[in-house]
Amino acid sequence: MEENKKKKSIGFNIIKNDPTDGHGGFGVGALSLDNVSPVFIDIEEGEAFVDIGAMHARSVVEKGIKFLPNKEEVPNGKPYWLVWVTIDRKLDGPYYAGVTACEMTVNREIRRGYKSLPEHVNRMDKSLKRHIIVEHMDDRSKEILAGYLKKHDHKMWDLSEQKLKDDLNT
Repeated sequence: MEENKKKKSIGFNIIKNDPTDGHGGFGVGALSLDNVSPVFIDIEEGEAFVDIGAMHARSVVEKGIKFLPNKEEVPNGKPYWLVWVTIDRKLDGPYYAGVTACEMTVNREIRRGYKSLPEHVNRMDKSLKRHIIVEHMDDRSKEILAGYLKKHDHKMWDLSEQKLKDDLNT
């Protein structure tokens, strides 16, 4: 992002107790958004950052942008990946359980961008359901994401599924 903007260092959502634990009423079996975090990859800047605003399409990247479903309508768009990262817990500790990536571009000059809203919703759902979908990312973005996840918590990276490590290995 721009150098003059202050970056908030927001970590991943912490796993909370199950709000439906102990009763069999409404909501049992529903997926909780408490354990998912949106991570943006700014390919040109070579950085990754969490922006919780993306949960409602109100992230720093998305604010003030009208998104179009056709990539060709957004010439010279700056490329980003929005990666949905779901944290779960094993006996040994927390790990990256679901990691799914969605492409998007933003052209600030014309205040337009490209993203496929159905893809973003479906990928968030897949992440919540513990899927790993990152093989379609470019190598530079894979390196940025892998570095970010390792730096955030190396133990969580170590406890993660081998598929995640293999798919992010360039």
